[in-house]
Amino acid sequence: MDKKVFEITLADLTFDQVDEILKNDYAIKLSDEVIARVQKCRDYLDKKMENQTEPIYGVTTGFGSLCNHSISKEQLSQLQKNLMMSHACGTGDLVPLEVVKLMLLMKIKSLSYGHSGVQVVTIQRLADFFNEGVYPVVYQQGSLGASGDLAPLAHLCLPLIGLGEVWFNGAKHQASVILEHFKWQPIELQSKEGLALLNGTQFMSAFSVHNFLKAKRLSALADLIGAISLEAFDGRIEPFLPSVHEVRNHKGQIDTAARFRELLEGSEMIKRKKEHVQDPYSFRCIPQVHGASKDTIEYVGRILSEEINAVTDNPTVFPDEDLVVSAGNFHGQPLALTQDFLAIAVAELGNISERRTYQLIGGKRGLPNFLVKNPGLNSGFMIPQYAAASIVSQSKQLCTPASVDSIESSQGQEDHVSMGSNAATKAFRVMDNVERVLAIELFNAAQAFEFRRPAKTSPVLEQVLAAYRREVPFVDNDCVMYPLIERSVMFLQDFGL
Repeated sequence: MDKKVFEITLADLTFDQVDEILKNDYAIKLSDEVIARVQKCRDYLDKKMENQTEPIYGVTTGFGSLCNHSISKEQLSQLQKNLMMSHACGTGDLVPLEVVKLMLLMKIKSLSYGHSGVQVVTIQRLADFFNEGVYPVVYQQGSLGASGDLAPLAHLCLPLIGLGEVWFNGAKHQASVILEHFKWQPIELQSKEGLALLNGTQFMSAFSVHNFLKAKRLSALADLIGAISLEAFDGRIEPFLPSVHEVRNHKGQIDTAARFRELLEGSEMIKRKKEHVQDPYSFRCIPQVHGASKDTIEYVGRILSEEINAVTDNPTVFPDEDLVVSAGNFHGQPLALTQDFLAIAVAELGNISERRTYQLIGGKRGLPNFLVKNPGLNSGFMIPQYAAASIVSQSKQLCTPASVDSIESSQGQEDHVSMGSNAATKAFRVMDNVERVLAIELFNAAQAFEFRRPAKTSPVLEQVLAAYRREVPFVDNDCVMYPLIERSVMFLQDFGL
């Protein structure tokens, strides 16, 4: 079956489009306008090189602190190849393939504006990789997030010239083998091209897009699971009434309260007369806490949208103005700050989730200790809360900001760096952590609600509980818990919102 095709144009790429491209395995193609812009820039640079006497950074000079070393015209192609090889110094864990795929998309988009000086064939080959499922092997460690993501982008782009490794059909291969398989000739890099490929924020931005899309999903799941926990705990509806939130007037808070009223519509439990006057903060302050995280996620999305639709390599080429400008668009500060902020916001969804789990197992409001009929003989749900607490604590440690750090490199030429790559990869781990914490909360909340039967919650939440019970059973007596937790995680990953 032929894939659907998404055309890369000069228009902004939206998150909805990115999500659609990835979920439905679209192929991508360059629009005629993009091809014309890229070719125009390449032609301009070639013509300029014919008569250029003044040095142009990275085009006729070395890189970093070697910017004062001039390179002859005969060596310009070798200069770019040397750059690619020498900068492939990544190490550590492999970048997940879904993030590598995003890196390819982000790099293609950034180069498509015609301000980077690359050949059309170079961008087209990146699109070929994307379309054919050829994913370069990239490592998570090695970028300072300032001169662009030099090391990871070198690994991403080495296969263009037949070097490095790639994943194809679930196996790792030498890039040269896969190029031969597809009858693709290695790209002969022209002046500036290696620098255009390696400078840029596409490692940071790919992780950031993944994190942002997952954060939005986790925010929605936190509301859904929080509503089930509220019902299981016999919580009150008053903290979610609209007038309370209108007088404070934070959008995320208002939206969260409205979502809870929607989720609880038609519930028998929520309408039941309550003996208690107040709920603990982890229930009563859900709109304030979840809402603040929503507002943060939206802010991060705005900055990230600007970044993924930007030219971030260096130098920047302006054919219409006859300018080749060495500047700093590769600096990852916008992503470093926002990924630190996003990690904190999402970690707080996990923090308050674990507190709700803690309340559910405490033997309060008619629920048995540790949510089993025979506590003592059975430990019940004692230790899943321990696991959640451990994960939450790790997330707090991962939320120490990377963006306040910097370190001098390249003999002082690059004396302030963003550490945006570290911010993005830390946030990536926080997203996975919070997903697990929410899965543990659902594990507990579904168990707890069985002790409220025959009362029913809302039709919406009853459907969720019924779907969950098809995957994870009620626990009568102690059993091995970790497979049930893992099934809870998989349930959230597969759950349609």
